[in-house]
Amino acid sequence: MSLTPIDIDPALALAASGSSLTIDLGAIAENYRRIAKKAGAAKTAACVKADAYGLGMEKVAPVLAETGCADFFVAEPLEGVRLRALLPHAQIYVLDGFFAGAGPLYAEHGLIPMLATRAQIEDWLAFTQSAGPENAGKLPAGLHFDTGINRLGLEREETDWLLANEAVRAALRIELVMSHLACAEEAESPMNERQLERFRALRAAFPAARASLCNTAGVFLGPDYHFDLVRPGIGLYGGNPMHEHRESPFEPAVYASGRILQVRHLRAGETVGYGATFTASRPMRIATIAVGYGDGFFRRVGDQKPQAEVVISGRRVPLAGRVSMDLITTDVSALPKDLPKVGDMAEILGARVSIDHLATAAGTIGYEVLTRLGNRYHRTYKPAVSGHSAPHGVAAPASLTQQRSGDET
Repeated sequence: MSLTPIDIDPALALAASGSSLTIDLGAIAENYRRIAKKAGAAKTAACVKADAYGLGMEKVAPVLAETGCADFFVAEPLEGVRLRALLPHAQIYVLDGFFAGAGPLYAEHGLIPMLATRAQIEDWLAFTQSAGPENAGKLPAGLHFDTGINRLGLEREETDWLLANEAVRAALRIELVMSHLACAEEAESPMNERQLERFRALRAAFPAARASLCNTAGVFLGPDYHFDLVRPGIGLYGGNPMHEHRESPFEPAVYASGRILQVRHLRAGETVGYGATFTASRPMRIATIAVGYGDGFFRRVGDQKPQAEVVISGRRVPLAGRVSMDLITTDVSALPKDLPKVGDMAEILGARVSIDHLATAAGTIGYEVLTRLGNRYHRTYKPAVSGHSAPHGVAAPASLTQQRSGDET
């Protein structure tokens, strides 16, 4: 019988891995506390959709709950079912709203749909009215209003219909009204004020419900935007909600590293990688690392100028050549001649190479970096223990590691 990861000793599995990913649960808890402090009187929820932004809902959500979080947002109802198994008493909101035909699942698992269209409202009412007298008028829902992002939420005509229809409003048990900011990371954008004013007017029609407008960046726009509940996502996981506009106020929570497989010596004029997109202008040394686009390291960054960087032997070094599925190549000519050594680990993401650095090089945002992290990394979790800091781009000590395949459901 062949060995499966659950059969392998964690230390041996780490030794046999080409790459490692350490997730600092303590940093996530600290980031939650920082946001909660900034939010003041407003409650602080947590977005754990997309497997907690790729970091593992089963590990992340309980830590957030232990830190004080009682409200959670997921995208799809099946994510909510998965979360309910972890957190029996949490408020779980489904951002995609109500999926017609899935009503019993919402009711059984206590999921609160954020109704975003007239059709969803009508489908939800039809379900609640058919759910039996024990549930009539008792199943909570939320309302998602569009205030200008034009992506998801009740449109103006649908909003007018709802506000004019007292019978429909009376039949709904509304727990939360929400909208979503389009330009929160740009504090000076007039869009923020326009959305705020429209949301204030909508919220006034539902005085008994809580109100929520802010994502992570929105929290930093000030108390006027906080309302009753803020719902951060990227900031919890160490991303900078302001992108390049200002220094990140959060602790890095993700540390990825790749094993150096080979160090090659090039003559001037030799090329590197697919497409021969990199040509050595002089004698050079190239380190080949066991990470590629199969691990979420964007293929395009190998062709971008300036090149993305990783950290090897304590120094930032640029990529050299196109990223392939399993490998990246870097220019290590500036390092001492005896460095790096085969088997050393290169820091791909961490305190010195942030997720936002890689995102900028790839022309994207930190959200995509996190959610693209592949499943080949030897994934370990550093517990939320005060006084410990995560390593820079290397896996946590064996005593702190928990192999993902053996510890997650």
